[in-house]
Amino acid sequence: MEGELKIRENPIVTKLDTPAFKSIFTEESRTLLKIFEKYGHEIRIAGGAVRDIIMDIHPKDIDFATTATPDEMKDMFTKENIRMINMKGEKHGTITPRINDKENFEVTTLRIDAITDGRHAEVIFTTDWLLDANRRDLTINSMFLGADGSVYDYFFGYEDLKNRRIAFVGNADRRIKEDYLRILRYFRFYGRIATDPNNHEESTIKAIKENVDGLAKISGERIWGELKKTLLGNFAKELILKIKECNMFEYIGLPKTSSTKDFEKLFELRSQSDEDFLPITYLIPLLETAEDAAKLHERLKLSASERDTAFFITQNRDKFKEIDDILVYKKLSLEPYARKDFIEELLKYLGKWEIYKEFKAWKIPYFKINGHVLKEKTSLKGEALGEVMKQLKLIWANDNFETTTDDLIEKYLPKIIEEVKIKDFPNKKVKVKK
Repeated sequence: MEGELKIRENPIVTKLDTPAFKSIFTEESRTLLKIFEKYGHEIRIAGGAVRDIIMDIHPKDIDFATTATPDEMKDMFTKENIRMINMKGEKHGTITPRINDKENFEVTTLRIDAITDGRHAEVIFTTDWLLDANRRDLTINSMFLGADGSVYDYFFGYEDLKNRRIAFVGNADRRIKEDYLRILRYFRFYGRIATDPNNHEESTIKAIKENVDGLAKISGERIWGELKKTLLGNFAKELILKIKECNMFEYIGLPKTSSTKDFEKLFELRSQSDEDFLPITYLIPLLETAEDAAKLHERLKLSASERDTAFFITQNRDKFKEIDDILVYKKLSLEPYARKDFIEELLKYLGKWEIYKEFKAWKIPYFKINGHVLKEKTSLKGEALGEVMKQLKLIWANDNFETTTDDLIEKYLPKIIEEVKIKDFPNKKVKVKK
């Protein structure tokens, strides 16, 4: 039966003795394990660290699962004089001890998701490892690893990982309805694990298509967190095209009718260089206007830098598409709205790799003339002062930033003043001070 929950009779599938497994045993992790052993509570490594270790990848973070309740953990850590931090996780069963004032470990009580609404779950604590594994999203994320190297696998995640198969635990429709973010987690892990860009199982894609509207319930921050990782992983182009095929764009802040032509072209440009794009840059070809960028920001709650990068490129890509003069980009960097890193990302976006390399290596020279200097040299004020400053910078930039400060003041300043229209005092004669 499709979606049937297949459970392994003997959950121990193998014992590991690899360099990646041995790497997890620091003085701090050994101390943690001894404390749980002393107080008679089971503890195993859980989640992504298990997956990485099986693939012989040294895990960056190690999370643990345990049969001990939060109260039991707090009691034993207190008795052992172990400091606990970030107690916000306690209501979900997570206690974070800091061992030797050096390393933090998240330890979470085994639990069952009793009530779910597609975003959050109310949990009940348990001592049953199978029930905890059953609440997890993908089979490859449902395994545990004991301190002796035993891999505990209830839902055939070990075989799926070896075969580079991404599958939900049991019924995909039910797993997705428990937390709609799992749709995007599926694509993120597909990019991390799979070896074929288009080897999705039809039943999984069907369940995703039938539940995409549930993403409307998920916060933009959570969506963008998963989407960024997908964009920086393998098969990003194919996965975003599949996401569009699943009618997901309108729920993640992208125009429903976006053309993917320029999006696919961006990946061709990316293949011409060792440089990578920012995650937000990969989405910009799917935005037709700056208004689309604003809507994307509203949905995903982008950082200020990501938002402004999207605005800058959507507003300038057509204007600079045919311009290959690096001096133009250097002059652009003098504009208050044009940060140097925005221009660098624009050059990458346009595939101007040689100009990009030269521009990136270039440091914006320091312009020594400021408002105080001009006030000392002229009687200008306000808007007129700003216009003169702008014209001086333009002369300086047109000379490839080589005109000296003395020449700008002595040679060009008098002429600029004659040409400047002083709006507040159009008939007032302005002179350079001696």
